[in-house]
Amino acid sequence: MSSTTTTTTTGSAGTRRPSLRDPGYQAFLVLRAGFAVAPVLFGLDKFTNLLADWPGYLAPWIDDVLPGSPQQAMYAVGVIEIVAGLAVALAPRFGGWLVAAWLAGIIVDLLTVPGYYDIALRDFGLLLGAVALARLARHYHGERQPR
Repeated sequence: MSSTTTTTTTGSAGTRRPSLRDPGYQAFLVLRAGFAVAPVLFGLDKFTNLLADWPGYLAPWIDDVLPGSPQQAMYAVGVIEIVAGLAVALAPRFGGWLVAAWLAGIIVDLLTVPGYYDIALRDFGLLLGAVALARLARHYHGERQPR
C-alpha cells in the first residue's frame, strides 16, 4: 500500500481499519471525543450549577408542562445529557443522532426564551457537528463490509 492509502489491512484477508493519517477518520475521532465528554460534563454540572444557573435557561412554557421545579427539570436534563455522552462514546452511529435530536430540543427551548438567541445559534452549530459525527460514524465505526 502506498503512503496515501487511507486504510490499512489488518487481521483476516479483506478486513480493513481506518488509518490515523486519514483526515476523515481524524475528524471522526475529534467529534466523537468532544461529543462524548462535553455532554457528560454539562450533564454533571446540572447537579451543581457551577458553570451556569441552568434553571434560568428553561423556557417558562416548558416549566409549566413539566412537574416539579426548574432545578428538578435540570436534574432530568443532566441525566439525559450524561446518557447521550455515553451513547456517543459507546455507539457513535446512534449517539450522534441522539445528541443532534437533543440539541434540536434545546434550540426550541432557547428560541422561546428572550435573550438566548445567540446560544441557540451556537447550539445549531453543535447540532451540525453531531450530524457530521453520526455520518462519519456510519463510515468509520461498527461493522465494516469487506472490500
